[in-house]
Amino acid sequence: MSTATQVSELATRVRDRLAPQHPGVSIGELKTLEGGHSGLTYSVTAGDAKYVIKAVPPGQRPVGRNDVLRQARVMGALAGSAVPVPAVAAVDETQPAWFAMDFADGEAVEPVLDEPEVPAATARARMREVASVLRQLHETDIRTPGLDAPEPLDASGELERWSRTMHAVPAGLRPGGEELLARLADDIPDGIPPVLLHGDFRLGNVLCVGRRAAAVVDWEIWSVGDPRIDLGWFLLFADHRNFPRLGRAVPGLPTEADLLDAYLDGRPALPAMDWFRALGRMKMAAIMGHNLRRHREGKHHDPDQERLPPTIAAMIRTARDILG
Repeated sequence: MSTATQVSELATRVRDRLAPQHPGVSIGELKTLEGGHSGLTYSVTAGDAKYVIKAVPPGQRPVGRNDVLRQARVMGALAGSAVPVPAVAAVDETQPAWFAMDFADGEAVEPVLDEPEVPAATARARMREVASVLRQLHETDIRTPGLDAPEPLDASGELERWSRTMHAVPAGLRPGGEELLARLADDIPDGIPPVLLHGDFRLGNVLCVGRRAAAVVDWEIWSVGDPRIDLGWFLLFADHRNFPRLGRAVPGLPTEADLLDAYLDGRPALPAMDWFRALGRMKMAAIMGHNLRRHREGKHHDPDQERLPPTIAAMIRTARDILG
């Protein structure tokens, strides 16, 4: 079956499902939406309404990042909560499955990494606001109906998972990586009660309008586990110096300590945060090393990956420094 035929069949299914919600209104054509990281991502209009469609690629299994129904489930469970998410408008479980969610306006920009540049005052306000959104996410009841939460993820399991990714990176691309992994493994913190985790929580995955967080998106790897896993990752993006050759200085941004205070909002400090800050850096080094290896092996040609080695080295070095 050709790609055009597959898209046509999906368009028919989308039209049949959305049409009853918009009687007398024409349903537009599916348009590929750039920036989707899982499955197939399209936009479609229904009169004045606009939706994002996420679908399992034909011929692929609906697992991992392609499990679009799992994404719809967590967003449905968060509907009406303090965590802003796009409303789920339709779900079709027939394989290849898909779901439709409201098209949320806004921009998802990482201040120290992404274009376009955001005014410093706006970036500061967004970072503090998003820290509060993360706390609200972690306060969500994991027994919320419809969530069907998986088994909790603890620090040990997270370290083991990302250690495998790091070990798949050639040693020359991860200087000091073995020592970092050993030091992390030697001092795994005790667990704390599990919460709902986004898995990749940062400003680049939050649509903002002005200084306000309008919608948290990209729920491909949500899970349940230690809140410090999300928090350590989020804090990593506060400082451009963590990203040599990639980041840029933005004056007056909140520090990691500032964002941690905004997240806690007067609540007791979380133990062993330095371990989770180091873990976040290890994960970023592993991800970048994996991407650079794939480029050099010709599996995914992207010359921009050659800018990564200084940042990989910096992630490992600063993680070791954090651990003391």
